[in-house]
Amino acid sequence: MKISKYLHSCLVFEIDDYKLLFDPGKFSFAEGDVQPELFSDVNAIVITHIHPDHLDIDNLKKIVELSNAPVYTTAQVAEVLQKNDMAHNVWQDGTHQLGPFKLEAITVKHALILDNPLPQMLGFVINDRVLHPVDSMEDELLRYKGIELLIMVTMAPFANEIMISAFADKLQPEQILPVHDGYAKEFFIKQRYEAYTKHFDKQGIKFHNIYKPGDSITIC
Repeated sequence: MKISKYLHSCLVFEIDDYKLLFDPGKFSFAEGDVQPELFSDVNAIVITHIHPDHLDIDNLKKIVELSNAPVYTTAQVAEVLQKNDMAHNVWQDGTHQLGPFKLEAITVKHALILDNPLPQMLGFVINDRVLHPVDSMEDELLRYKGIELLIMVTMAPFANEIMISAFADKLQPEQILPVHDGYAKEFFIKQRYEAYTKHFDKQGIKFHNIYKPGDSITIC
């Protein structure tokens, strides 16, 4: 399974030429390094929640036009897509199959944000190997303790490094793929990722220090 990162929380999962796109949001396209054409060959698209750093309607429309990929999302996001005349599929909790990907969808609670209502949000366990809790760090997710790979928020207005690392310390994944870093300049991301690497090395957890568009990891 290859996982490529396209800034912030935009990810492409790939197995045997089947590509699954998660959360192409506004931050990914903000500076022009990432364009919708990069995703013209995706087979399916998942939008986890309504926040603009995970959902960019204009660029999502372009990606769908280029790829003809179906969109899978929450009921709350579906209302927005319907207003924009976009076809969509609403997912509830449960197991869904997209090509070679088994997706266990789980309703997760978004971390608290200042003066902001919490969105409806789906997290995922992918092929029983990857936990993608999106913007959640709730204790209920600890039932996946020891999972092979955690996709981990690294910086956010709703969290700090102590909170973030404490969640991962309790979860004890084998590896971590960092996301949610579109707020920061490269020099700051590099510095903070060095700190995360040092912290998790002490526990034998591999922290993948990737942040540039198209950087990827492969789990075998």
